[in-house]
Amino acid sequence: QVQLVESGGGLVQAGDSLRLSCTASGRTFSIYAMGWFRQAPGKERDFVTAISWSGARTYYADSVKDRFTISRDNAKNTVYLQMNSLKPEDTAVYYCAATRRNTNYLVHNDYDYWGQGTQVTVSS
Repeated sequence: QVQLVESGGGLVQAGDSLRLSCTASGRTFSIYAMGWFRQAPGKERDFVTAISWSGARTYYADSVKDRFTISRDNAKNTVYLQMNSLKPEDTAVYYCAATRRNTNYLVHNDYDYWGQGTQVTVSS
C-alpha cells in the first residue's frame, strides 16, 4: 500500500549534523502521520519523533528535542529528520514509519508501514 525509503545516514563525529530523508510512494494519500524510530544493537526500538501529515503537530523524545527537528514536504511525499549536535549515543539504525490513523505515536506497533532503515554512526 505504502512504501518508505530512507536515506542520508552515515558516519560522523560527535557534534556533527546529518539530515535523514524518508520518501513515501504508493497510496500516500492514506498517511495520517509519519515518525522516526531508532534501534541500537541489542536494544529495543525507541521513539524519536513524529509529525502529523498536516504539519500541525510534532512530537519529540526528551533525549532529542533540543537537537533534532522533524519536517515534511507533502508535495514531495517526504519527511526529514535534521539531527544536530550528534552524540555517540545517537548511534543506531533509524527507521521511518507511517500510520494510516491517529495512533499512540510513541508505540512502534501502532505504525502501519516501515522503511528498511538507515545506519547512523557517531564517533566520539
